Amino acid sequence: MNNATPSNTIVERVAADLGKYPPFDHLSEERIRKIAESLFVEYHEEGEMLFRKGDELGKVSYMVMKGAVRLYDTIDGEEVLVDLCDEGDLFGVRAIFGTSDYLLSAQVVEESLLFAIPVETIRELSQSEPSVAAFFTGAIAKSVQNIEHSLSEAFDLRRGSMEPSELTLRCLLDNEPLVVDQVRDVITCSPDISIREAAKIMSDNNIGSIIVVSEERHPLGIITDTDLRKKVVAVPGQVSDRPVSEIMSSPVYTITAGKTVADMTMLMVRTKLRHFCITEDGTLNSPITGIISEHDIVTSEGVNPAVLMKSIMQSESVEQLSAERDKAEKLLQMYIAQEVSIHFVLNIFAELNDAVIVKAIDFAIAEMNAEGLAMPDVEFCWLSLGSEGRKEQLLRTDQDNAILYADPPPEGREAAERYFLELGKRVCATLVACGFTKCPADIMASNPQWCQPLGGWMNYFRKWIQTPEPKALMHSTIFFDFRPVYGSTSLAVEMKRQILKEVEQGRGFLQFFAKNALQNPPPLGFFRNFLVEKSREHAHEFDIKARAMMPLSDAARVLVYEQKIGEFLSTTERFRRLGQVISGFEELASEAIEAYEFLILLKTKHGLANDSSGRYIDPEGLNKIERQMLRNVFSTIGKVQSMLNLRFQLDYIRD
Repeated sequence: MNNATPSNTIVERVAADLGKYPPFDHLSEERIRKIAESLFVEYHEEGEMLFRKGDELGKVSYMVMKGAVRLYDTIDGEEVLVDLCDEGDLFGVRAIFGTSDYLLSAQVVEESLLFAIPVETIRELSQSEPSVAAFFTGAIAKSVQNIEHSLSEAFDLRRGSMEPSELTLRCLLDNEPLVVDQVRDVITCSPDISIREAAKIMSDNNIGSIIVVSEERHPLGIITDTDLRKKVVAVPGQVSDRPVSEIMSSPVYTITAGKTVADMTMLMVRTKLRHFCITEDGTLNSPITGIISEHDIVTSEGVNPAVLMKSIMQSESVEQLSAERDKAEKLLQMYIAQEVSIHFVLNIFAELNDAVIVKAIDFAIAEMNAEGLAMPDVEFCWLSLGSEGRKEQLLRTDQDNAILYADPPPEGREAAERYFLELGKRVCATLVACGFTKCPADIMASNPQWCQPLGGWMNYFRKWIQTPEPKALMHSTIFFDFRPVYGSTSLAVEMKRQILKEVEQGRGFLQFFAKNALQNPPPLGFFRNFLVEKSREHAHEFDIKARAMMPLSDAARVLVYEQKIGEFLSTTERFRRLGQVISGFEELASEAIEAYEFLILLKTKHGLANDSSGRYIDPEGLNKIERQMLRNVFSTIGKVQSMLNLRFQLDYIRD
């Protein structure tokens, strides 16, 4: 392998090559030149290994300029190709984020010329260029998907159906932040007590193991039920009066606290042990603070999202599907308690909720087929609306959904209406059984008003856009946030395209849209004159949804429609994109993202604590940090609404 820092002449050529490929193709010439000056040009011959799975992450990421590099894993001694990188492809991007070791091996397939870009260069660039940061974050997500897909196929070919634990262990656990709960109230004994006494302590406390410790509570060994059976009960003669030190397993395996499911699963596989002692510094020479057993690891893995997803997809009845979705509630509680990134949590639960919906639809279609109700030859799409449409439904609140289907021929119109309405009724009933209550306003696919062909839906949207009266604006907060979950995504894309065209032609709608987004100004005098509800049911409580979340989600919705952004995005994704396309909005968009994620977290915490939607919060229950964060949130809302007011000149629109 030969490598060299580019000379001034070569820098120009390197910069020209870099500028052809994302994420560098949208950067200024000056930016690209600086990157070119920092990188190394490397020549590699066929067969060279760049890095192996398990190697410590390097200090560069690679871009292929000429040649090809394969990324692969090894299963049962056989190499499984995960990806083949050729001209313009980037790999080794995990090094940018500095998380764990390489998950795959990289080998040069043919003579190759590579750009080795220092990770520090990319990190600095990502801080000032959101598009670059988004690209590399997406690259990590894509690489995990590729690994999961390739290994899944490999296991299917070699071992039949893959067990959830295998998929979790090999593919997803490395990205799973869930920490295994340790047992903190550890039952211990001294090394000189008798085996009989130790067995009695275990029996009295209904535990399967006991840790033997020194006077300083340093772990010396462990006695388990297995030890008692094999070393005491199965041995002839009286041994129960002898000291426990004679039968304890020693030394114990010690670790520090805070290990994730991934850490512990891999540790359990590697060591073939079932119990792990947690000590203050992770060594045998410090006091014990907790213990993790195989049961704790398996229990944690049982609510791992990969395992839950597979269980949901393999559910064979509505009852089983409901039980699996109940497990997700425990996962949510654990994530919130362990302060896992709310962005990560939102993504996971959007996938889990979508999987429940998909399974509910599969059940309904199978039932209807069995009853002789054949699906008409018409494409359809299940739409999630409102918060679920924005991928923001963590708690199981009421459902908002609809069915969109292609315009059928006149002779098939009635049959299509009957079929899809029946489908909507059955799916909504299954979702109710899974804990998603009926929408009080009946905005569900079981309502014939919201089970329509494309033409019917566009009639609705044209009316709402061309005649923006109060009811239309109310609908806009729900229906303009639709997202395809099942069926023909192209139908939803086409409807979004037509809606954007209607909005562009009816410019006045955006102004009314924006005016509606200002109906809930931020309560800047929040702590002196707390804006609380006056209704009997929620007297003296603060409506976090209407008075804090909606002003931000409404503003983001207006702006993405103004910017003709057609993707189906969450509120934070919308702000992130808007920060990239609206001049001077980047900093405020970042503030809005932080504010909105805090509000979702606060709402979720209160919902879990009070077994409610979390919408109404008692201000007296807020701690000092939450109060300060809310002050910042209200300030951000004020700035976003001022920007909206100025952008659409709303002071000149009469109410």
